[in-house]
Amino acid sequence: MPKRKKIGLVGAGNIGGELAILAARRELGDVVLLDIPDKEDFAKGKALDMMQACALDGRDANIVGTSDYAQLAGADVVIVTAGVPRKPGMSRDDLLSINLKIIRSVAENIGKHAPDALVIVISNPLDAMVYEMKKITGFPRERVLGMAGALDSARFECFLAEAAGASVKDVSALVLGGHGDTMVPCLSYTTIKGIPVTKLLPQADLDAMVKRTAMGGGEIVKLMGTSAYYAPAAGAISMAESYLKGQRRTVACAAYLQGEYGYEDIYMGVPIVIGAGGMEKVVEIELSGAEKAMLETSAKHVKELLAAAAKL
Repeated sequence: MPKRKKIGLVGAGNIGGELAILAARRELGDVVLLDIPDKEDFAKGKALDMMQACALDGRDANIVGTSDYAQLAGADVVIVTAGVPRKPGMSRDDLLSINLKIIRSVAENIGKHAPDALVIVISNPLDAMVYEMKKITGFPRERVLGMAGALDSARFECFLAEAAGASVKDVSALVLGGHGDTMVPCLSYTTIKGIPVTKLLPQADLDAMVKRTAMGGGEIVKLMGTSAYYAPAAGAISMAESYLKGQRRTVACAAYLQGEYGYEDIYMGVPIVIGAGGMEKVVEIELSGAEKAMLETSAKHVKELLAAAAKL
């Protein structure tokens, strides 16, 4: 019998719990749900609860809760959600000084205990956190990715399907740039069953949805009092699954750029191919003049965020 894959989850909060149950129910592998020592019992209890749910579902997966990074040894994938979530009135950038300290400690431990893993970062501010993860672990760019574009694109697709009265299965959208208010929904690559969305919806409606997508995370924070967790978890699991199964899916992710799109030494959302080698390719597409300008604005904001992080 082949050995099951191993998935490490750093952070046992709302997103961590949803990641664990999704991974288990899809039978992607065994799961290690890790949190700080003060929350170890919480992680263990959550893991036990989910194991019992899997027994009801007839799903084979072992889920353990722990605060010991040594249990990440041999992990194929590590997904990082550790950090303080957004609260009403906070921007993603407001979390920088708090979560930077956390991500540095997490990165050191991942580098030590799971040196061969693909790392997917969800923690905010995403573009700075994933940059720090790569810098500290020293992992190649192919194995350090940020979950951003997958979520942002899904939000855009959701809004478009609702507005057009279409099945979300037929909607294909692409959102690039930093994971924040300056993200870039690309209308020139957005279709419904292959039909350009600009042919199906008025420009005013599209403009409203572009704005709503950029503010999508803040809308949920305002409503719930905390960050989203179902959709971010689903986005990260889709990335992990493509890697574990060698699916070679094209997904919008925060990737480390080395000249692609004209940018160097920066993490930003772009379409990439995820397969058994991790990030196997950055897909470069031709952008309109307006989209290039928006991407430049987004990149400028990410650079400012990285500069602020470097001073902390």
